[in-house]
Amino acid sequence: MPFEANLSSVIHPDEKRPMATTTARPFLKWAGGKAQLLDAFTARVPRELAEGTLPVFVEPFMGGGAVYFHFNSTFAFRECHLFDINEDLVLAYTVVKNDASALIEYLRDVEDEFLSKDDAGRRDYYYAVRDAFNREKKEIDFAGYGDAWVERAGRFIFLNRTCFNGLYRVNSRGGFNVPFGRYKTPKILHEEVLLADSLAFRNTTIHLGDFTQAEPYIAEGTFVYFDPPYRPLNRTSSFTQYSKNRFSDEEQRRLGAFYARCDAKGARLMLSNSDPRNTDPKDWFFDDLYAGYRIDRVPARRAINCDGSKRGEVREIIVMNYPLV
Repeated sequence: MPFEANLSSVIHPDEKRPMATTTARPFLKWAGGKAQLLDAFTARVPRELAEGTLPVFVEPFMGGGAVYFHFNSTFAFRECHLFDINEDLVLAYTVVKNDASALIEYLRDVEDEFLSKDDAGRRDYYYAVRDAFNREKKEIDFAGYGDAWVERAGRFIFLNRTCFNGLYRVNSRGGFNVPFGRYKTPKILHEEVLLADSLAFRNTTIHLGDFTQAEPYIAEGTFVYFDPPYRPLNRTSSFTQYSKNRFSDEEQRRLGAFYARCDAKGARLMLSNSDPRNTDPKDWFFDDLYAGYRIDRVPARRAINCDGSKRGEVREIIVMNYPLV
């Protein structure tokens, strides 16, 4: 199980940093991102959130962060805690929080160099960065913030912005293996977004760890949003190769048990996942797993699929442990 690294102690907010002029939102492309479901989630938040009696927000699977950025911009949380097992994702979030200006400078140089090349040169550049990213992973101390983190985060963002479909996929050894994306004019640096996100992170602690490590931060007065790797609708639609450890049905059941423990603590809980009944009306996996809780089914559009004809509307589920008013 991945260890947890609480990195808030190395963060020193820089009061001289430029002010952002845009709203905080994800700086990464991310398979299964929840931007299209934000209205559905907002319509279903517990009433205590609007009343200001849920001052703590916890997200045990932070992923691309669309829900976190939206909720943290909309509601007055005293503190937020984000968790993920993806070491490079946690590293990138931490660099955005801690040293956005240096990251912006690095990405500006990378973008200028990359866009100055022809198609063949861009392809070669991409694979050179990917090879260096994988080769140097063993040299990075993911538990201790250091100078190497800015370059590592910059490479992570560059690969995310120029790889095929913005996917994050690794092989059995943990090496990033997504091919080159061949975009005509990819936007690598989103300066205003990075500045806005850096400001948003000021009330937020970023943790490296399995979702169960969020438990000490969950109590009455906490709002928790769970966005686990989705259960695939079929054998070819899996987004679960998010790390070298697949999120199997057994992991979904382990999460279900954790959800029940958090419910017993008195926290307000919201969870989203794919609806297996999209493809098999008799598949009651989540209805059985979360029996006794409210389950809403909402429409969503599949954003990433190698077959363009299959990027249609599907249903997703939202599981809540509180009544809607």
